[in-house]
Amino acid sequence: MLLASLLFALMGAAVKYASTQYHAAEIVMYRGLVGMAIIALLSRVRGIPLRTPVAAMHLRRSAVGVAALGLWFYSIGGLPLGTAVTLNYMSSVWMALFLVGGAWMTGQMRDGIDGRLIATVCAGFAGVALVLRPTLGEEHLWHGLCGLMSGVLAALAYFQVTALGRRGEPESRVVFYFSMGGVAGGAVVSTLFTGFQAHDLRGAGLLLLIGILATFAQLCMTRAYAIGQVLSNAALQYLGVAFSFLLGVWLFDDRVTWSALAGMALIAGAGIAATALRSRQGAPADTPTET
Repeated sequence: MLLASLLFALMGAAVKYASTQYHAAEIVMYRGLVGMAIIALLSRVRGIPLRTPVAAMHLRRSAVGVAALGLWFYSIGGLPLGTAVTLNYMSSVWMALFLVGGAWMTGQMRDGIDGRLIATVCAGFAGVALVLRPTLGEEHLWHGLCGLMSGVLAALAYFQVTALGRRGEPESRVVFYFSMGGVAGGAVVSTLFTGFQAHDLRGAGLLLLIGILATFAQLCMTRAYAIGQVLSNAALQYLGVAFSFLLGVWLFDDRVTWSALAGMALIAGAGIAATALRSRQGAPADTPTET
C-alpha cells in the first residue's frame, strides 16, 4: 500500500506536467490505452478470461469511474497537487454521507445512526473548507468544484465495484473494462469538444508514464487489500495525500499554508475513521480500484 500510494502520487505529478500540453480527456484516453494493454497481457499470462457475463454493470461502473477520473485530472491541472489529491480522497467521507442519507430516506434514522459516522462527515467537510480556503480565488474555484465532484463520483464507483466483486468479477477484469471506458470516454470528449494535441517526445513519454504508474499502483493496491486489513490499508492509502503535497511543493512550488495542512489532516482522519466505522457495521469498505 505504501508503494501504491507513492505511485499514485507520482502519477498525479505526471498528470500535472502533461496537463500543460494535453486536455484531461486525452490524458484519460491514453492512460486507459496503456492500462488495457498491461492488464490484457497479465490476464493472458494468468489465464483469466476478459469476457464478462455482466457487461451492463461494467458499463455503469466505467461511466461513473471515468467521469470521476476526468474531473480529477482536470482539477490537478488547475490546483496545487496536494489539494487536488485530497479532494479526490474525500470519497470515504462521501460514502459515509451516503450511508447516513440512505438511512434517513429509508426510515432507519429512528433506529439510531452512529453519531461518530456523522462526526466524520462534518470533520471531512471542515477539512474541505480549510483546504480550499487558500485556493478559492476565481481562477481556482471551478477546478476546486471539479475536484470535489470527482470524490463524489469515486464514492459511487466504489459501491459499484463492490457489487461487481459480489458477482464474482476478478479485479483485473474490472480494471480492464474501466480502462476501456477511459479510452472510449476520452476519445469521444476529445473528438467532439477538446480536440487532439500533437505529440512530441516529452508528451508521449508523460502519457506512457501516467499509464504505467497508474496500472502498477492499481496492482499494488489490489495486492495490499488481498493480504492486508481494510483499516490498515485505508490509513496507509492516505499517505498519498502527504506524498502529493511534498511533490507539489518540490516540483511545482505549491504554497504551504497552515489551513491547507490542517484541512488535509482533517480529511485524512475523517476518511480513516469513516472506513473503520463502516467496516465494523458491515458496510462496503473502500474498494481497491482507482476512482
